[in-house]
Amino acid sequence: MDGLAGRPDDEARRRATLRRTVALEAEGLVALDAAMEGELGDRVLAVVELILRGSGRVMVTGMGKSGHIGRKITATLASTGTPSHFVHPAEASHGDLGMIRPEDTVLALSWSGEAPELADIISYTRRFDVPLIAITSRDSSALGSAADHCLTLPRMPEACPNGLAPTTSTAMQLAMGDALAMCLLEARGFSPADFREFHPGGKLGARLKRARDLMHAAGEVPLVTEQAMLAEAIVQMTSRRFGVTGIVDSTGRIIGILTDGDLRRAFQRGFVNGPVAEAMNRRPLTVPPDTLAPDLLGIMNERNITSIFVVDEAGVPVGIVHLHDLLRTGIV
Repeated sequence: MDGLAGRPDDEARRRATLRRTVALEAEGLVALDAAMEGELGDRVLAVVELILRGSGRVMVTGMGKSGHIGRKITATLASTGTPSHFVHPAEASHGDLGMIRPEDTVLALSWSGEAPELADIISYTRRFDVPLIAITSRDSSALGSAADHCLTLPRMPEACPNGLAPTTSTAMQLAMGDALAMCLLEARGFSPADFREFHPGGKLGARLKRARDLMHAAGEVPLVTEQAMLAEAIVQMTSRRFGVTGIVDSTGRIIGILTDGDLRRAFQRGFVNGPVAEAMNRRPLTVPPDTLAPDLLGIMNERNITSIFVVDEAGVPVGIVHLHDLLRTGIV
């Protein structure tokens, strides 16, 4: 049997299956997009307004594959500014209904709308007047008819050749959840800074860090005045280990920079010691404190530099970022 696994005709069939699966799921998403132009889009916007007006959380529920999609929707909502929790429908019938408060909104997923495990949650929302939103393919189902707002998805063929395994249907459920989350994100004015508060770890957290989060400040910044001698600037450069010294005027504003390259050029023309102003680069490259880490990395790569000064609105240095600071965050 092992010898038959790699036959060319088997590989061709499998490749065809791969492409058919993706194509069918893509057709489902195209149909969903088209439905958004009509009544479904109106219903989604009404749900967005309902959630925005509410003072509670979005409590998501679903059974089986719909439940797995529901957990992902919960995570997306929670990470983009909409408090959300997942309630397993079976556990809800054994006490977890107490997790749902009157001010919350319940978002229930079921492709058929007839999942029996949802019955107690549906009944609970009706009894205590908790808003119920359904994501289903049948608005006449038990879930769809009970819901205050029914987001009815187009009934498209599953990618499963047996028409049984949820594939196209779960892709559309996920896309609907993402669409809701993004509408809510924009309506709340959820910014990259807000996003970083919920994503402090990993590469995503690193990419959302700003210069102020990474910079060395106060006594670590290598600076001399424009009246200083070159020797003093060299001491600052070597003692701070950034390979650079900033030169400031009497107001503290940075007016120049001295790098090892500037030193080499000065020595080549016979300048050994004297006012540092005669050797410095008078066009220092600086960034504001809110510069994002990827932008810092891009500037350093483009200019082939390893350190950059961070300045306030007046041009006064408040910190310095070294390439190693970016590498330690895990951005690359």
